[in-house]
Parts: sequence; structure tokens; C-alpha cells
Amino acid sequence: MGVDEGRENHRPAAVATHIFTYGTLKTGFSNHGLIQDLMRSGDVAFRCNCRTVEPHPLVCGPYRVPFLLNLPGAAGADRVSGELYAVSARGLARLDELEGTERGHYERLPIKVEPTAEDGGGEEIIACGGGVEAYFAEKSYAIEMWERCGKRGYWVYGEKEARGYVKRKDRPQDLSFLEQIEQFVSSSSSSDDDEF
Repeated sequence: MGVDEGRENHRPAAVATHIFTYGTLKTGFSNHGLIQDLMRSGDVAFRCNCRTVEPHPLVCGPYRVPFLLNLPGAAGADRVSGELYAVSARGLARLDELEGTERGHYERLPIKVEPTAEDGGGEEIIACGGGVEAYFAEKSYAIEMWERCGKRGYWVYGEKEARGYVKRKDRPQDLSFLEQIEQFVSSSSSSDDDEF
């Protein structure tokens, strides 16, 4: 089974929104299995490769978990590359659960994106105001996360940026994710954050 198998599927029965994925939900990363499951059930369909219209900080937090920060235009930020998916209401509920929107981990907010040069197929979706949203770091810790990361972001969460990523099941279970974030932002920055 290829990494991109199922990407060219048809539209979910009832599209609730379009989700811009920039981290572990992308093809080839640890949480993409959920996207594949939702594709098989008809609740998600790949639309195009795209990037943010405005620069947004994309950083790695504790355990190399990626966070998109809702600080558009921040100095040190780049236009972020990712994948766009059409998602049904049922699929959205599963993504919200993974992203911890009810637990204060991430918040789903509107974002402006455009297809990458090699993938203009999504222009009609984006141009018609396809309701594009992304999972941003919760605002309660976003600025601290940006400062902790030296106000330097990535343009893509790729293999290099993901090196050292620790899956949820392999992280310390005695701390909540918010406690792990709190420890991360209160620790001093180092040149190699892979060890956190």
C-alpha cells in the first residue's frame, strides 16, 4: 500500500469544512492513519497541496509536536506548506478529538491558504470560500511557545523537523499534555530541543 493511496478519492457526502494540515496529519507522518481511516469511511477527501497566504509561526513544542501559532505576519514566521482535505461533520468530530479542542490543546480557526504551484487543482475550492480551517495552538500558550522557540518558525514540518517526535503513547503518562506544554515553555531554550 503506497503512502498516497486513496488521496484521489471523491468528495465526502456532506462537507462540513476544509482542513489545512501542516504536521502529523500529513501524508507520511504519525497521525496520517486517522486521515486514511476517514478516507475509507468517506468522511475525508484530499483536495490539494497548499500553503498559507500569510506567514504563520510553525514551531515544534514538547516531544517535537508541531504547533501552528495564530500570529499571522509575525517576524520570523514563514508561509507554511501543508495539505488540504475536505472533511465531513463526522470526520471533523474525530479530528477535533485527536487535536484536543475540548481539552485546550488546539483550537480550530479559519485560515487563508492557496494551492502550491505544482498543485493548482484546489483553486476552485479555495476561491469559492471553501471554509478552510486549521488547528492552531491554543491561544493560552501560543505567545509563550513562540518566545520559547526563539521566534523562529519553519515553513514545513518535514522529516528533519519531525526527527525526535514522540508518539502520545510513548510520552510520560503522569503529566497531561497541557502540563508537558507548560514545562516546555518554562524551560530554557537549547540548540537541540529533541531531548525534551
